[in-house]
Amino acid sequence: MKLYGNKIDPRCLYCEHGTPLKTAGHINCRYNGVVTDGYTCRKFRYDPLKRAPSKPPTLPKFEEEDFSIV
Repeated sequence: MKLYGNKIDPRCLYCEHGTPLKTAGHINCRYNGVVTDGYTCRKFRYDPLKRAPSKPPTLPKFEEEDFSIV
């Protein structure tokens, strides 16, 4: 099982061969040069360390009466 699930859409943003540039939305690919972060080529290799996890959902606010037994 992969870190973020078994179905991962290939994107240069989290490819082993890409390096993010300071320009937002651009990646320096080892094989294709500067590309957008959504670009994909046949050399794509997934690197789970480059992928940022999504934020956890916010918890609802509870009151004291939610925890009392009536």
